[in-house]
Amino acid sequence: MELYKGRPETNEGRLDKEIRVYDFLDKLGIEYMRTDHTPADTMEVCEEIDKILNAVVCKNLFLCNRQKTQFYLLMMPGDKPFKTKEITSQIGSARLSFADSDAMEKYLNIKPGAVSVMGLMNDTENKVQLLVDEDILAGEYLGCHPCVNTSSLKVKTNDIFGKYLDAVHHNMIKVKLTGEA
Repeated sequence: MELYKGRPETNEGRLDKEIRVYDFLDKLGIEYMRTDHTPADTMEVCEEIDKILNAVVCKNLFLCNRQKTQFYLLMMPGDKPFKTKEITSQIGSARLSFADSDAMEKYLNIKPGAVSVMGLMNDTENKVQLLVDEDILAGEYLGCHPCVNTSSLKVKTNDIFGKYLDAVHHNMIKVKLTGEA
């Protein structure tokens, strides 16, 4: 695994949704580093990616309310446990659960295992509210997938929560997760 500056030299073997992420970031003038890897579906692969990126690598959870009328993308540190009740009290929502893969595909054009803030570029109707644990904002860089789980990006945190969110017309709600019971 190596870290490369910017997009791949060729689009060969890449999905359109991944190429659209590179096109979008390039259009915005957001610099990024990229690494390609086997599907990030085991902790071992994720640990190797973390070492290469040297950035806050996010755990991204796609959640919804009980009625499946409100959807949330939660970005949190990968090593912090998720406690539903911590989130619900902070955002004033009833019980949250994991949204299904059909909703993930419909709103973010992402499959399970590749969930990322980059999917918000596909949510043109703003159906998904971004929730961000405050610890994510503390790092200079963050790591995320470009809508596929066979590549990972290292992007300046300020660019994601500034230029990128402005361009995709989303705002974020900052939350504080303690990881405690």
